[in-house]
Amino acid sequence: MAELERVASRDEIPPGGRKSVIVDEIPALLLRAGDDYYCIEDVCTHDGQPLTDGPLADKVITCPRHGAEFDISTGAPLCMPATEPIRTFAVELREDGVYVALD
Repeated sequence: MAELERVASRDEIPPGGRKSVIVDEIPALLLRAGDDYYCIEDVCTHDGQPLTDGPLADKVITCPRHGAEFDISTGAPLCMPATEPIRTFAVELREDGVYVALD
């Protein structure tokens, strides 16, 4: 089983919100879509730019630079110019917070 790291409290991020975190020394985004939490590497696979400020709608984040879209639950690219998926991290909710799996 992967080691888990606490990255936020359960009520720290509102629905539709986000928090920049570091997961195993990798810049990542913890995102909340409704009551579900997701964690993705904070980089667009198209040009290496951060996704930090990209619009989030439902489970889709859009790169603010060129408009590439990614499914935050799977990392899959949803439109050009991105063709490679973004990295995702497993998230576990516990009573004392939100945990992300380290590699």
